[in-house]
Amino acid sequence: MAIIDKPSNKFSAQFWTGTGNAQNITGVDFQPDLVITKAQYATSQGYFFDAIRGATKFLAAQTSDAEGTSAQSLKSFNSDGFTIGTANEVSYNGETWAAWSWKANGQGSSNTAGTINTTYTSVDTDSGCSIIKYTGNGTADATIGHGLGVVPATIFFKNLASNNWIVYHRSLGTGHYLTLNTTGASDSASGAWCTPSATLIQFNQVFGATNTSNANYMAYCFAEKQSYSKIGSYTGNDNADGTFVYLGFKPAFVMIKRTNSANDWIVLDNKRNPSNVLNTQSHLNTTASATVTTSLDFLSNGMKMRATYGGINGDNDNFIYMAFAENPFVTSTGNGSIPACAR
Repeated sequence: MAIIDKPSNKFSAQFWTGTGNAQNITGVDFQPDLVITKAQYATSQGYFFDAIRGATKFLAAQTSDAEGTSAQSLKSFNSDGFTIGTANEVSYNGETWAAWSWKANGQGSSNTAGTINTTYTSVDTDSGCSIIKYTGNGTADATIGHGLGVVPATIFFKNLASNNWIVYHRSLGTGHYLTLNTTGASDSASGAWCTPSATLIQFNQVFGATNTSNANYMAYCFAEKQSYSKIGSYTGNDNADGTFVYLGFKPAFVMIKRTNSANDWIVLDNKRNPSNVLNTQSHLNTTASATVTTSLDFLSNGMKMRATYGGINGDNDNFIYMAFAENPFVTSTGNGSIPACAR
């Protein structure tokens, strides 16, 4: 197993000010293969860009819309970041933008472990992240290989034609899912998939969001890695002395979603919030600007809720989260530093 000295070699949060002109966004410390962008204060959509589909192609997190293309959006993935064009969606003059970037293995190659051969799978087995493009076959019990070698803890699915984003999270159980482009609570589709294995994702029935015949899909998979990434759940207490969530590291990024009732998909990071209490949060499911409100503390070994509202700490409400490390304590083998996500 490769040892990565710094998580910043694999995950990075960035922000910049738009000028209306093309810009090189640098300081990422690697060539990213998955980038999510979101405006800070303007009405805007959050966009997923990845190296498998190629620069200029995006998926909007807030809608069920089909994949879009804009030559002036994210124009290229570079050795130390990426280049944005003149499109208002990434470079509106005077607006502050945030981006969260993961390193993967470029475009990757086909994974043939399942009954569906993936078009491309870009995977980092050390850090537990796999980016997949595949074409559905509309067959119950179809499988695709994810290449991680361990069981993924969360998966974001998107039909490249019009369909909702579907999110699997192990805390929800088999057949239950969340929808990224809505505030909705967890839902269920009987037999939509079985629990993923260390090799395969299985679709137990024909489901438009994951396996319609001849439809093209993306799947973004993350497995938990000790002291680098943590993917789990917690229960809120509606108290300013809020729930503490042990991660085993100081987080650089966290995404949170309430699951028992409606609320936003909340993202916080250490670049926009360099000190506690963190108070700038983006909502991936809406075009609304970021909100500035007391949220939580990033601590050396986890995160502690400091809010008394339902988005992250409602009384007896259930939440899922995904977190990535700033400075891990140990590697996934218990020594030194831990590999970061996505290659």
